[in-house]
Parts: sequence; C-alpha cells; structure tokens
Amino acid sequence: MSQDKEFTGKVALVTGAGSGIGKAAALLLARRGARLAALGRTEDELQATVDQIRQEGGEAISLLADISKPEDMEKAYQEIKNRFGGLHIVFANAGVNGVWAPIEDLETDEWDKTMTINLRGTFLTVKYAIPLLKEKGGSIIITSSVNGTRIFSNAGATAYSTTKAGQVAFTQMAALELAKYRIRVNVVCPGAIETKIDDSTEKRDIESIKEPVEFPEGVIPLTDGKPGTSQQVAELVAFLASDHASHITGTPIWIDGAESLLMG
Repeated sequence: MSQDKEFTGKVALVTGAGSGIGKAAALLLARRGARLAALGRTEDELQATVDQIRQEGGEAISLLADISKPEDMEKAYQEIKNRFGGLHIVFANAGVNGVWAPIEDLETDEWDKTMTINLRGTFLTVKYAIPLLKEKGGSIIITSSVNGTRIFSNAGATAYSTTKAGQVAFTQMAALELAKYRIRVNVVCPGAIETKIDDSTEKRDIESIKEPVEFPEGVIPLTDGKPGTSQQVAELVAFLASDHASHITGTPIWIDGAESLLMG
C-alpha cells in the first residue's frame, strides 16, 4: 500500500488534537486513511480539526474530554468503540508546560496540576486504550520532550521536566508489558517546535535561579536556530504508527535538530 493511504481501515485517537502537534498529527493520519477520533478540552479548536478532516474527505469525530479524569477517558473510548468498532493507533499528546518557578516557591497545587495532566493523563490515555488495542495489536505514541530527558538547563521547569522523564520510563515499562499483545509503545521528544504550548506556561522568578551560561547563537544547529514544525513531528508520529516501524518499541526518539546535544 502506498504511503498516501497506508492507514486505511485503521482507527486513530489523538489527544490534544485541537492545535499544534496534535492537530498536525490528526490531519496527517486522516489524510493517510485513518478514521480519526480527535480528543481535547477546547471545543471550538477541536471542532475545527474535525471539520477540516471532513472537508478533505476524511472521517472524524470530536471527543470533548479531560485526559486526567478516568470517567472522561472511559466514556471517550466507549464512544470510539461504538462509532468505529475498534482502535489501532493512540497518540497520547495532550499536556501542559505548567508553572516554571524555583522549587522552594513552587506551590504544591501547581506541582500537582502539572503531574495530573501530564503523567496521570498519559497513564489514563494508555490504560483505557489497552482493551481495544489488545484485539488486533496496535501502536501507542507518547509526546515527551527534550526537557527532563536530555536538557536540564531550563530554570524552573522542575515539575514539567519530571513529567517528561516519567513519560519515557512509562513508555519503556508499557512497551515490555504490552509486547505480547503486539502493541508497540514509543515516545517522541521534541525540542523547540512552533506550537501554542507556551500559552500554558507561567514563568515566575526564574531569573534568580538561572545558571550564568551563555549558549552560542543558533541554538538549533540543524536549522540555524529556527524551531521545528508541528508537521515534522507529525511525520515522525505517522512513521511510528505505521508498519514501517513494526519492530520498534520502547524507544524514545528526539526530534530537535541537535538542540539537546548542544544544550544538554
């Protein structure tokens, strides 16, 4: 089968599908034949993604849900089963940057919110997908980051980086546990990408804890300092979801133009 329609007959769930990497991945998977379940918390953005897929001749539904709430995720997967009859691809992409602040100034509820959305949300997205994926096998892709995996120099990002490191460990544990069911689990670690995730970032008093380090101009060597695009990450997600990656599981893949090799 050509790459153009390589996901024909497959059903894909994308969380955080209303914008950025999630939207780019949802559109790409649908263009390649997948029936798409677009999940998120912002109804108008989510509907815009679904409408675009339908306008391009694809099939999609919107699922308004909070990934950190078990009842929302159970309901979402039941809707997928009812509408599509199965599931083959899960892109657990939704997350927030949260509050970046000195550890001693970071409030407990701020820490908890980042943990709840990024780690609990990833756990619930995968947990409730497993019964459906067990039927025929499939692919799970999780969005982590260079932060907490290769880069530890972003002052104040302790909570965020901890969740991103946790997602890599979770991926590797899940990959081994689910291999017997022919379910592959991989994790992508983007660097600087043009998205709106910075809108969910609150930075507070981080200048006081920054180390006096000067990085060379053009912190992304491959592109003379320009950030990557959501489309580039979407292409990687599509590869990991495809049969071309049939022997790849438990693997973190950094997509950052060598940024983390310079700054790590």
